[in-house]
Amino acid sequence: MKQLENNVIFESSSATSTANRIQVVFKREMPQTTSTSPTLQESISASASTELQNLFDELEGLIGLQEAKKTIYEIYALLKINKERERQNLKTEKQVFHMVFKGNPGTGKTTVARIFGKILREMGILSKGHLTEVERADLVGEFIGHTAQKTRDLVKKAMGGILFIDEAYSLARGGEKDFGKEAVDCLTKALEDSNKDFICIIAGYTDEMDSFLELNPGLPSRFPIHINFADYTVDELLEIANLMAKNKDFELTRGAVEKIRRSIMGIITDPFQMNFSNARYIRNCIEKAIRVQAIRLLRNNEFRREDLMKLKPEDFSL
Repeated sequence: MKQLENNVIFESSSATSTANRIQVVFKREMPQTTSTSPTLQESISASASTELQNLFDELEGLIGLQEAKKTIYEIYALLKINKERERQNLKTEKQVFHMVFKGNPGTGKTTVARIFGKILREMGILSKGHLTEVERADLVGEFIGHTAQKTRDLVKKAMGGILFIDEAYSLARGGEKDFGKEAVDCLTKALEDSNKDFICIIAGYTDEMDSFLELNPGLPSRFPIHINFADYTVDELLEIANLMAKNKDFELTRGAVEKIRRSIMGIITDPFQMNFSNARYIRNCIEKAIRVQAIRLLRNNEFRREDLMKLKPEDFSL
């Protein structure tokens, strides 16, 4: 006799058996197939060109930077949907893509700006996608009228691509009589006049950039996209260290990784440490370790392939 209850089968033996037994058999339910939703990157890449997919992969290859990645996917999705709205005779609004990158040094702002340029070119927003990187000295002149001319020339040079102004807040540090204010005024006008085939990205520390945007009433509305570049976590910095070493055909030993970890922990927990340089710190550590390793190998006459590749704890003077 069989009885089914709550997915358990109770099966009793026949009367002719030598002993009456009850067998309990657990009935395995068939697994239910659940369709997992595609990631944001997968959804975007499904409709992107091969070249654009490659650029998205390049961006995804960067460690961290989730807010920057999400923003560029949003821009791509917006362009695709706006084209569909136009096809169906629906209204679309004019988009402005000038951006503010806020964060500490070494958090990938310049690297992301360079990749953004290539992606935006492939999207058709920019015709060239090149990056023109400038700072205060490139914009501010030495006499009246000189600053405006320099600023206009740099905007012209950046046409078709991105004008990237690093530490943009430094333009506001000279006071009312400083020519930095003239550069800001000229830039504000250029953003309005050259809104097509030109994107300006201003970058710097978070608090300083917030104060800078208050310098000119017309600035905030001209930079609608703000991206925060968070400091890297310890694990992310170690991942960056391993990646940097690998890209140079080096390997970090376990001891070397632990030494870097202790150094990072000491820095980020130091209450007197200001403006930790994030990935720049890691890059400097790796480059210095390579020089120290070269001396060690020469002294010890060690030229095997594995010797040439391994960076050991003693190579890091942290």
